[in-house]
Amino acid sequence: MATALVDLRSRPFDLLQELERRSLIAASGRGREAVQQEEWVGVGFRVANTYLVAAREEVREVLPYPGVTKLPGAKPWLLGLANVRGQLLPVTDLNLFFGGAPTDIGRMARVLMVNHPDIPAGLLVDEVRGFRRFVLSERAESLPELMPGMTPFIAGAYSAGDETWGVLSVPALVENPSFLDAAR
Repeated sequence: MATALVDLRSRPFDLLQELERRSLIAASGRGREAVQQEEWVGVGFRVANTYLVAAREEVREVLPYPGVTKLPGAKPWLLGLANVRGQLLPVTDLNLFFGGAPTDIGRMARVLMVNHPDIPAGLLVDEVRGFRRFVLSERAESLPELMPGMTPFIAGAYSAGDETWGVLSVPALVENPSFLDAAR
């Protein structure tokens, strides 16, 4: 039976020993439920009426819309270049890229800064919904309703409650030749 930490307040050495014991258990993975070990975490966001998630390691940062400098001769979905702490970041309107209407750049719109070693990219989305945690048993059999342009980049889905979240493969998107060919 584990000792309550509050009971060890008056015995600092025993408190440190108990904290060390708990840390070692946590670091080894013992003491966790199997469900927690099978957890998948992603950044949840909305593009038009579709809820999507991207693996947390595929998104470096979430930014408010930084404003961009337009690029002459670029396709309409490439909004332009943003200067993010001295790094030039091409910003793509995901809704427009997938074949939808231009994203309304309101107070909820955000840019997902892609975590890719070779391709800097910012993805404008309608709204970011924060981290979403799913257990593997929440994998959905069917995908949410998708725009036709989204389909090649969706790597599965998860269902939580009455919402189905499509899993956007960020590497598949940013490495795709049609994404890389932004010139008219």
